[in-house]
Amino acid sequence: MSENVLKERKDMDPRYEWDLTTLFADDAAWEKAFSALDDDIAKASSFACTLKDASHIKACFAWETEVSRRLDDVICYASLRHSEDSRDHTAQSMYSRAFGKYAQLAGAVSFIQPEILSLPEDQLNALAKDPLLADYAYTMQKLIREKPHTLSAPEEKVLSSLSDALRASGETASTLQDADLRFEAAADSEGNMHEVTGSSYIPLQMSTDRTLRKNSFMSYYNSYRQHIHTFASTYAGCVKAATAEAKLRGYESSRQASMAANNIPVSVYDNLIQTVHDNMDAMYRYVALRKKILGLDELHYYDVYAPLSAGDHASYTYQQAQQMVLDAVAPLGKDYVNRVRAAYKDGWIDVYPNVGKSGGAYSSGTYDSNPFILLNFTGSLDSVSTLAHEMGHSQHTWLTQHHQPAQYSGYSLFVAEVASTVNENLLIEQLLQNCHEPARRLALLNQYLEGFKGTVYRQTMFAEFEKEAHAMQERGESLDADALDHLYQNLVAQYFGKDLVMDDEVAYEWARIPHFYSPFYVYVYATGYTSAVALSEGILKEGEPAVKKYLEFLSMGGSADPLDELRHGGVDLTTPAPIQKALDKFRRVLDDAEETYAQLQNK
Repeated sequence: MSENVLKERKDMDPRYEWDLTTLFADDAAWEKAFSALDDDIAKASSFACTLKDASHIKACFAWETEVSRRLDDVICYASLRHSEDSRDHTAQSMYSRAFGKYAQLAGAVSFIQPEILSLPEDQLNALAKDPLLADYAYTMQKLIREKPHTLSAPEEKVLSSLSDALRASGETASTLQDADLRFEAAADSEGNMHEVTGSSYIPLQMSTDRTLRKNSFMSYYNSYRQHIHTFASTYAGCVKAATAEAKLRGYESSRQASMAANNIPVSVYDNLIQTVHDNMDAMYRYVALRKKILGLDELHYYDVYAPLSAGDHASYTYQQAQQMVLDAVAPLGKDYVNRVRAAYKDGWIDVYPNVGKSGGAYSSGTYDSNPFILLNFTGSLDSVSTLAHEMGHSQHTWLTQHHQPAQYSGYSLFVAEVASTVNENLLIEQLLQNCHEPARRLALLNQYLEGFKGTVYRQTMFAEFEKEAHAMQERGESLDADALDHLYQNLVAQYFGKDLVMDDEVAYEWARIPHFYSPFYVYVYATGYTSAVALSEGILKEGEPAVKKYLEFLSMGGSADPLDELRHGGVDLTTPAPIQKALDKFRRVLDDAEETYAQLQNK
């Protein structure tokens, strides 16, 4: 067996675990705060039938903001505890009860929007300009915008009471993946066995040992195949819930409903897909280069993460990764760098994988806590990049918390991936600037190309999958396993081209994508990446003026429409131009990779 067997949570070094005491001292303190929420939520009824003037509306908004802050702390702590070990029954219970409390609050406040929107239009417009509601002017603006899609108060209450049940399919899929799915150990070319888990799968796919890549690929997707009908059922449940609610609210589609919350026209989504389609030839060039460098007669899906250079064997300690990120973000200024140091020192980060820990990585936090970062650090360059990525999220959160009132502290999903990707780009540019050895440079260029492939092309492919899956439901077509497998496999063939041999197992990959349970979220990775390309290049070329605008953008939180926030930072996504500029950058990096490979061949 591999020596890298995961440890139980209790055996992990606490120096590399996050410190949740900035939220609650312990589980008992959490229980006390959880219980207190009942009295807070009960106060909602005192506002019913009073929301006819600015003073009452302001009081209601202030109460809702305050109780939401306390509930956010409860939910965040429970979620973080659940991520530590999804098998922990105490954490499971806390997680479930916390989201039950969210459903309770949602039901209690469901009257607010329809009651306010029942007022005459001229009165609503006057309220939006009332000085008493100045702190909630953007809240009122968004509220008025939603008037055509808001149901009556009793209907909204019924719908909100179902939120917990409507989210159940995603919870089921997550539990199946994190706690119940089991994978056969995979043998490498020398017969050594390697544990296959959700967190180890991609590192195994990045191995230089093709036998290990193939066997881990087969092991991983064989387990998904065995449960594919269950995953199809859970995903179909998610899609049905989204399409049903969109129809109830009078939207043309679930996609329009999802994007309307941030005032994003569906043309932004369509521009993304079309522009990527127009640049498929660049992706095919990259696939062909990968096949050529790897010296393969056939390129399979288990070859698409393989390193293109021996220079990619480099492994980094967590301490080295920390310094690499500090060096990368130096152009963002001393204050930014000092906050990153604080994140390292003050227990923001849960570093290493353990048995039962949620896979992947994320950043979380509340208005009243520091941000928290979940990692599954393995020492690869990708792990270093992930640290930079999640640190971007956390710094975005920190800047928002410290420049906006609580009601505007939550930035939208549409801009959520910009700060993270700017950090990734700054990291890779910094490393490339100081690397002239061809093998190592090719490894870094591969990391850059993988960023484009994974975040622009791949996430756009995911976005197209979601678009078609929801459209199938809206057309009355079945979302069974065969239909979803066929849809996904055809998209992979379209996005990777003729140089990829299509293994049957590829068809099951859609089942492992948790973001599909947050409908029409994945496209923001691609739009965020294209925005980040423009912003990071401006930071490196223009210096302080670009940094100032960028940090102002990060400080805006949820105080304006996300398209307007990006315009403030210097990016206009209502046109295809930023997407095309990003793909032009992809071509330049690809040119560099091809030239670097030629140098290696001529040595």
